[in-house]
Amino acid sequence: MSTPSAKYVPLEGTEREAPQNATDLGRTSPTQVVTISVIVRRKNHLDLEALEGRHISRQEFNEKYAGDPADFDSLRKFAHARGLSVDENGSSLARRTMVMRGTAQAMEAAFGVELHDYERHGHKFHSFKGAISMPDTHAAAVETVMGLDARPIAMPHHRIRANVEPAAQDAAFTPVQIAQLYNFPKGVDGKGQTIGIIELGGGYNASDLHSYFSALGLTPPHVVPVSVDGGVNSPSTPNSADGEVALDIEVAGGVAPGANIAVYFAPNTGQGFLDAITTAAHDTANSPSVISISWGGPEVGWTHSQMKAMDNACKSAAAMGITITVAAGDNGSSDGVDDGKDHVDFPGSSPHVLCCGGTKITVSGGKLQNEVVWNDGAQGGATGGGVSSYFGLPTWQKHAGVPPHSGKQGGRGVPDVAGDASPTSGYQVLVDGQKAVIGGTSAVAPMWAGLIALINQQTGKTAGLINPFLYGAPKAFRDITQGNNGAFSAKAGWDACTGMGSPNGTAVADAVAAAELAAAHH
Repeated sequence: MSTPSAKYVPLEGTEREAPQNATDLGRTSPTQVVTISVIVRRKNHLDLEALEGRHISRQEFNEKYAGDPADFDSLRKFAHARGLSVDENGSSLARRTMVMRGTAQAMEAAFGVELHDYERHGHKFHSFKGAISMPDTHAAAVETVMGLDARPIAMPHHRIRANVEPAAQDAAFTPVQIAQLYNFPKGVDGKGQTIGIIELGGGYNASDLHSYFSALGLTPPHVVPVSVDGGVNSPSTPNSADGEVALDIEVAGGVAPGANIAVYFAPNTGQGFLDAITTAAHDTANSPSVISISWGGPEVGWTHSQMKAMDNACKSAAAMGITITVAAGDNGSSDGVDDGKDHVDFPGSSPHVLCCGGTKITVSGGKLQNEVVWNDGAQGGATGGGVSSYFGLPTWQKHAGVPPHSGKQGGRGVPDVAGDASPTSGYQVLVDGQKAVIGGTSAVAPMWAGLIALINQQTGKTAGLINPFLYGAPKAFRDITQGNNGAFSAKAGWDACTGMGSPNGTAVADAVAAAELAAAHH
């Protein structure tokens, strides 16, 4: 079939190198079927600040900020002319996502790439070098194309404590105890809210959840798995990503046991990650009011167009009143990149999420005695934090004292907030029938998600992007002033280790309620 002649132009921000530390196995078989997500532009520019704190309904979002049916029609013709099929069920104007399927050979011709198979740590995937290109007649409508590169993109940010029998100086806490230590609001349990949790691997056993919550004296929350791009709930062994899944559900559910929990399982690829976020944000069946993400990877591992598309998905969620909490990473100020520079973790660095850093707590007599930056050394892990090299300084961070970024762009400081993350003061969880103590900034994202579910129940509203409220309410936090994550040290006020600090939950709730009241009168 002849390909229609058209002038091809590269899609901005899609350039990439070959995967590092991976073996090139040669060209992808021309007959291998590849599925991609083409992300289209919005009908209209979405300006959150112009909304002035107003949240829009899904209906208004779809009318104003979804994809344009005309763009979809034109892309359908593009696909069909090049021997690609369109999965209409998987495609969505609200998610601005058109799913195309076809052979590797047809994909290469349609998008101007050469696909190769790679192997890394026993895992095989396809990828390409260079940029994705499209005919100039279609390129303007496309934000990015996900799925031509299927490398694993993210890591779960949890750390399992090796020695489960706590040593004398080590302690472990249930989520219920953590909520008490941080003075979370009483008299609410998250009823009427749904917490969405994104997982790029692993799974949970319903029997574990039943045992775990029953042992805490709680009615187990209603948990539903949601499959994205073929990802499924598939528990295996405690030292797999199951530890992440158990931690996320048990912490969120322990803090807000009355909330429903929807767990979105997706493949660990850029495409899977983005599709999970857009699926959760636009899920009318479960309608999560808060989404917790404990997976991520250094900004340098993503293309600019991938980060832009993911950030835009988070922005859409914020416009509809959905709060997204994201772990800051567990490898200190380098974020695990061995190049002597500082790096921050994405999607935690998106300015449309609440980025959650980590602390280590000391408790005595049921009271929080001391709290410092989580840094257990190179092997033990440390909270991520620093300054984004891609996202600019948001207006609500202008007076926070974020250090300047060395590059031309960038400037968003992370994290925004913090909470207990050291495995030495970790969380008691049950994973695949085994008790474990787990820490990591992975625990902090679902803890904050649980707190926001409590606040939403209390106010009868959805909080959405709460960062502007929180930066205006320093008294709602316990300021962490001791410790470092490598390059950055804790100090009075915001810092690149623990952000504003750990929550005084009731004061955070008051700050959010006051800000919502002010926005309503605006």
